[in-house]
Amino acid sequence: MFSLRPVLCFFSQKIESPGKVRYNQCAARLAKFITRLSMAGAFKLPNEYWLSVQVTPQDVENLHTFLFERETPLTTRDLASEFVEARIRAERKAAESGMKAAGRSFLPKEKYVVGDELVFPALDWRHGKVTAVRAGTNPAMSDFDVILVEMDDQTERLFAARLETHLLNDAPVAVPESDEVTSTVILREHGDTIEKKLETAFSADNGLVKIAGRWFPRALLIDINQGQLNLAEAVLDMSGGEPLPTEALVKDIELPAGVNPKLAEFSLNYALQDDDRFDEVGPAGQVLWCLRRLEPDFVREVPPPLRYFEIEHDRAVLTPAMKSLESQLDDELTLSEELDSREDISSITISLIYPHLRAGTLPMSAQARKLFPTAYESPRVRFTLVDGKTKQRIPAWVVREHGYVFGLREWYKAHQLIPGSLVQVRKGDQLGEVIVEVKSQRSSKDWVRTVMIGTDGGFVFALLKQSITAEFNDRMVIHVPDFNALDPVWEKKRSFEDLVLLVMRELTKSNPQGHVHAQELYAAVNLVRRVPPAPLFALLATNPVFKHVGDLHFRLDMEVE
Repeated sequence: MFSLRPVLCFFSQKIESPGKVRYNQCAARLAKFITRLSMAGAFKLPNEYWLSVQVTPQDVENLHTFLFERETPLTTRDLASEFVEARIRAERKAAESGMKAAGRSFLPKEKYVVGDELVFPALDWRHGKVTAVRAGTNPAMSDFDVILVEMDDQTERLFAARLETHLLNDAPVAVPESDEVTSTVILREHGDTIEKKLETAFSADNGLVKIAGRWFPRALLIDINQGQLNLAEAVLDMSGGEPLPTEALVKDIELPAGVNPKLAEFSLNYALQDDDRFDEVGPAGQVLWCLRRLEPDFVREVPPPLRYFEIEHDRAVLTPAMKSLESQLDDELTLSEELDSREDISSITISLIYPHLRAGTLPMSAQARKLFPTAYESPRVRFTLVDGKTKQRIPAWVVREHGYVFGLREWYKAHQLIPGSLVQVRKGDQLGEVIVEVKSQRSSKDWVRTVMIGTDGGFVFALLKQSITAEFNDRMVIHVPDFNALDPVWEKKRSFEDLVLLVMRELTKSNPQGHVHAQELYAAVNLVRRVPPAPLFALLATNPVFKHVGDLHFRLDMEVE
């Protein structure tokens, strides 16, 4: 509770010093007091307001107007900021109107009589009733009145009236603002919820269109005709498959002079989006266009080694150790609901499995997703990989829907990588770039598991000396002398259980102890069929032919088999 002594010092008849020094001191103390009262009575909206807020048709209409006035396409976050600020203004105005309607506001310059009911803005809008009026006496001041007011809490206070010059005569009566109701603070706490509600409302509004994460009124779009789209196709054709930004296309499609450049770009983006010849492939925040027919085959369709055919399994049977290993393997086909999206990742090391090495791809796993460019809507994103050592720039594609990065086949060959080789991926220095680097070592001969393919399509594993140029994961390394020889094995139709039994049986032959670690089995099975960890681990946990001998090592139970 604030002391009222400064107010009484100024308003009361009992002013000890008639001098102006005393008056100025009291006035300064009063100004500070008013400021403190303003802070105490700041306008606030509770968290519940933003948690339950609904986007009304009036809100959408207001944002339409906002976009019309700006003539610039804006993101949902930009519009969320305007939505929040408009709501704060509306709620503050309603609060002020309600407070002002509650009674006559007290101003020291006014004359009051007994019976007047007053509201005191500087006292957090408290109510009071004038019960007595008398003349004030102060040699330093002109005539004024002193009014006795009975407040709504039954206390009595004295105030000065008929004062032409006074701070409170000019003090604003609007409800003070507070840091707690700034749009920045509110969006930090409730931004995701508000944006989702705005997205839903905007999507249902035919008057708004969305391109590359930005909204704009349909009525403002410039008409783009078929001839102009054909010119855009020709420009992209001449680029030889290299994506181009919208501004590079606008220059060649002969738009009317004097058109707002931002409006021209957005209108062309909208027209290109509705034409199947064009594909928007830019990362979030950047619009790039490419001709679909010029995109690599394995960007438009999943490479055969990466095609996964669903295997029914029960995740509930996985042991904690199995789940821990599944997390370490970070397979792109593993569901990632439990991943902490707030965790910041600057680099990861990937142990290549055969399907990705054969297809020239990297897994877009739960962890890797944070390093590679994403997009607001585009299923395919064109970006650049940079070799961390040689600085070679490699055109690459993120295929978001199927969880892989395409474009590394020649790079893998140049570095002579094998299944199990370690590749480090980290954030690039520039937007739209990712650094990729082989954990290389001097070429040497090393004993590693090698798969040998027979003319009949059968395969065996043997420990052989091979030339190794990169660091590898000991449990996942498997040398494949001839990729082409292994391809026909993928064409053999075996049941999943039969395939795992076959691979397990061949692996145990090369191990004196006769057992195999689950991670080794995962790498080996993926030589002949694309399989994520969970179905494989579930089979190990439920089929009695696989006997657990400790620390995720398994052997075949001959009696059951």
